[in-house]
Amino acid sequence: MCRSGGGAVSPAPRDPRRVPGPGRPRGGATARPASRPATRRPPAQRKPHTIRLGSPRPRLRLVGVGLTLVMVAFVVRLLQVQAVDASAFSAEASKNRYTSVKLAAERGEITDRKGVALATSVDAYDITADPKMFTPQESKAPDAPEQAAALLGPILGADAKALTTKLKTKNSRYVVLAHRQTPQVWNQIKDLKRVFADKAAADKRNNGPGANVLAGVFKEDSSKRVYPNGDLAAGILGYVNADGKGAGGLESSLDKKLSGKDGEITYAQSGGRKVPTAGSSEKPAVPGEDVELTIDRDIQWAAQSAIAEQVEKSGADRGYVVVQDTRTGEVLAMANAPGFDPNDLTRARSTAMGNAALQDVYEPGSTAKVMSMAAVLEEKKATPETHVEVPNRLHRGDRLFKDDIDHPTWYLTLNGVLAKSSNIGTILATGQLGATQPEANRVLYSYLTKFGIGRPTGLNYPGESRGILAKPEAWSTSQQYTIPFGQGLSLNAMQAASVYSTIANGGVRIEPTLVRGTKGPDGRFTPAPAPEQNQVISKETAKTLAEMLESVVDDQEGTGTKAKIPGYRVGGKTGTSNRVDPATGRYKGYTASFAGFAPADNPRITVYCAIQNPTKGSYFGGQICGPIYKKVMEFALKTLQVAPTGSAPAGLPVTYEPGQQLAAQPGR
Repeated sequence: MCRSGGGAVSPAPRDPRRVPGPGRPRGGATARPASRPATRRPPAQRKPHTIRLGSPRPRLRLVGVGLTLVMVAFVVRLLQVQAVDASAFSAEASKNRYTSVKLAAERGEITDRKGVALATSVDAYDITADPKMFTPQESKAPDAPEQAAALLGPILGADAKALTTKLKTKNSRYVVLAHRQTPQVWNQIKDLKRVFADKAAADKRNNGPGANVLAGVFKEDSSKRVYPNGDLAAGILGYVNADGKGAGGLESSLDKKLSGKDGEITYAQSGGRKVPTAGSSEKPAVPGEDVELTIDRDIQWAAQSAIAEQVEKSGADRGYVVVQDTRTGEVLAMANAPGFDPNDLTRARSTAMGNAALQDVYEPGSTAKVMSMAAVLEEKKATPETHVEVPNRLHRGDRLFKDDIDHPTWYLTLNGVLAKSSNIGTILATGQLGATQPEANRVLYSYLTKFGIGRPTGLNYPGESRGILAKPEAWSTSQQYTIPFGQGLSLNAMQAASVYSTIANGGVRIEPTLVRGTKGPDGRFTPAPAPEQNQVISKETAKTLAEMLESVVDDQEGTGTKAKIPGYRVGGKTGTSNRVDPATGRYKGYTASFAGFAPADNPRITVYCAIQNPTKGSYFGGQICGPIYKKVMEFALKTLQVAPTGSAPAGLPVTYEPGQQLAAQPGR
């Protein structure tokens, strides 16, 4: 070893080629010489520690499996959306994107027989809104529904709270705020919308929110029902409700024909507005049919004016006038008083909104005696000249009967019984219809039903009453004697008029009609079905009755002299009956009436008038209804240009001299 300076001693490098010999045992001959120092084996060098990376394959497999599952889920969902549920999702997308709006069909007109409009439809608008556009996010105003409702309420005549509720409707893009508003109403709203839109634009330019509380209000084309003549024929026409459906009268019974079929338009929308480039589909609306009535507007006006004036003058509850063409059964007028204006139902009284001429039932009184006389003549139990001795009182059953006035014994012909409207004479005459009273009752009942009493008129009018006529077996002791002179049975005004039209038409009853026909959208007119007809009495009996009815008006002793019309032969009958009060069900007041036709020898027109419970002046039918009959009949004859016949009345006798003998004398 050698030292160098004062540094550390470094062992000489070992020759790697030298390999140490085998060790020798201690103390042996072969021991290493002492002169040779022993050497240490240097410590074995440690190999450096190497970091080995793990295999990436398991991780890659795991990631691959995960991605595969995700892709499979996407593929399955894609198949479900595009194949399995494609139609459902497509429909939902269309529902959100597309909106459908009803196209209201134009309601058909109702006209009179000359084509004059009695009910028609005019352009109007439904005011609608998109509730989403009133949310704070869309409108930029926290109380947009309340503000809009406060502005629209006075214009639409609607309650602000109700409007607010509609504008806050959730999950909806469409609500109707008001139906069938006039163009003037929409113009007011449109002007308000413009003002608020300008304010919103100015506010936005000044970095404000630009709130517009009326942006979500829109209009849809619609129509409104109007009645150009106000209350004229309102009882016949009826009215439509808030939804535009017929709710009364012919508007109700003919609603299906009048309303047509609504259409529909579907279009893409965004923000409540139509997207013009997205296309649309439309199913056009089919207009309703026009209905032509048998009513003559001018005659209806004359009848309505006359009855309204007399009801007011008499302080009566109500009254009716019916005018009918005797040859066709067509109703030329049907007037009620008081009436109502279907243009403004808010002012109408509920008791006046129906058609009282068809819905009221009452005891007709002496106007019904003509049916009793028809039965007596048809059964050949008497003739117009048959003598009838009429005492002041007549005891029958459990009652003592009398006429309207006290009188000495009257010596009347059968014609005179009708002319002077004798209750006692009528009881005596109808007593001859059978060998016994029950048999006479059955015969009379058969004629009453053939004349239409207790049966529908045939008009098929909503709410029409068929009247009240009990079976003859159920007639009480008093009814079997009161029914012949018009008490104990009930009818309506149309039924009463039809009785006289039947006599005027040669004994043939034609069911009354109100509709002449309909006109479709193609302009083709379809006549109404022909009404049913039946022969009630013979032509000879009908002619005899017409001559007898002339005596009521023409003879000085008749009760209907106020119904005379200069130049025309008039046949008619008065009626004054006890009235059943509908409130109490007891007799209270009177029903005054008059029925007749003209010209009596060639009838063309029937007029019937009745007034319920007159409280001022006279309550006799001849006094208060005779003048109405005259006024309306004169007007109708002139309107239809019916010329006088020029022939002289038959002049049948009303009385006879005591002691005169005649073969048949009713009474026992």
